Amino acid sequence: MPSLYHSTLESRQKIGNISKLTFRTKFNGPIRTVEDEHLRKEDPVGADIIDEALYFFKSNIFFSSYEIKSEADRNIIYLTLYIIECLKVIGNASSRNAATQELFQLGLSKFAIPGDSAFPLNNLYSKPASSKEADEMRSYLTQLRQECGLRVLEQAWPTGDKTPSKWWCCFAKRKFLNISLAER
Repeated sequence: MPSLYHSTLESRQKIGNISKLTFRTKFNGPIRTVEDEHLRKEDPVGADIIDEALYFFKSNIFFSSYEIKSEADRNIIYLTLYIIECLKVIGNASSRNAATQELFQLGLSKFAIPGDSAFPLNNLYSKPASSKEADEMRSYLTQLRQECGLRVLEQAWPTGDKTPSKWWCCFAKRKFLNISLAER
């Protein structure tokens, strides 16, 4: 098994078998603040789960298998797949403003969660135990998607640039784990 990049974050809270990690966010949802326990101890900057997913993205994208070592790795898998969807939007956008609007809509659009027949990773994720847990998972993932989309845009299309970075957009056609979220 190749050496992969795994999350160093841990959480006592879970939704299904996904870690309910806090992260820095500008969007409304169940996450309000970043708690110190959800940050890497060795990192003085305080990287959260989205930062980890972006940092490991270009390394992890080349693997067709991924060993899950913690529930936070499931967050990394989901975010990696979502980053690919964001890069597809950015690569097809006519302007940065158009990309911003499309990513905002992608983050809020209806999407499948574990247990739904359309969810491509049902073999890695457990179905929510109740409808309340399903609503909590959908709300958490929506906020995670919104914040992730904003951060991907900042990386792939910096403010002031006329076109997106080809070094990010080239990954839009790749498949992580040979799976696509097929959001669009």
